Amino acid sequence: MANTALEAGNAPIFRAGTSDAEIEAAALKAMTRRKYVVVAWQIGILLGILGLWQLSSDLHWIDPFFYSSPYGIALRLRDWITEGTESGPLWYHLGVTMEEALIGFVIGSVTGVLVGVALGRNKLASDILSIYIKAINSIPRVVLAPIFVMIMGLGLPSKVALAFIMVFFVVFANAFQGVREADRNMIANARILGASNWQVTRNVILPSAMSWIFASLHISFSFAIIGAIVGEFVGSLAGIGYLISIAKGTYDAAGLYAAIILVMVVTLGAEYVMTLIENRITRWRPQQSLDTH
Repeated sequence: MANTALEAGNAPIFRAGTSDAEIEAAALKAMTRRKYVVVAWQIGILLGILGLWQLSSDLHWIDPFFYSSPYGIALRLRDWITEGTESGPLWYHLGVTMEEALIGFVIGSVTGVLVGVALGRNKLASDILSIYIKAINSIPRVVLAPIFVMIMGLGLPSKVALAFIMVFFVVFANAFQGVREADRNMIANARILGASNWQVTRNVILPSAMSWIFASLHISFSFAIIGAIVGEFVGSLAGIGYLISIAKGTYDAAGLYAAIILVMVVTLGAEYVMTLIENRITRWRPQQSLDTH
């Protein structure tokens, strides 16, 4: 049927007699068009920011010594990628930071989920330990970096420890809250059917808390990266934080921004991978309705 859908703003308006297939096709088309609009705006804003930055640097509206320029940063990244840094290949430093962050992320995530679920299921234990958890959580994590470096040295363990602390409390808080928000009626029904505590936890509590847990994992990897870099910045022999420390000491603005861009790229890549894993694991959830607005 021709001309069955008219556009009103971003949402299609359908005439009487439009089939379900036509409605779905029009909705998918509107969603696709909206994605292109969003991407176009995102690219446009980025190009506008970079262009204004470059222009301001070229015309000396800002001091290039302190703020560098997109072109200078691109040159520094090219040199690091093709020729390496003064302290070794870029991939070595990036690999060191990623190793520290990944180990801290995995240990912190697993421990956070286990402790969060355990305390969420045991009200007495959570009441007893809550004061200590709040006390430890009140300490700014970055101030622990010098302590870890002093105790564990400049190597891998001190950076992993800081990444672990950064991740643990984020994951723990969400896992704990996810368990507390589980549907009590479903738990009661499972118990009526004879489910054990472990079966209730595995088949009811964990699926219910999964959205909370994944929400924390999306942001906790960036915290793991922060923990590793802060630890390297305080004291290390390699890593992105070490490159930042060297660039700071030599007033190398291009190197500072280049290292920050590397961190952004790695973190966004990890976020994308986490989203793919979440979508694969949580396929059981009902699909959201098409949103054309």
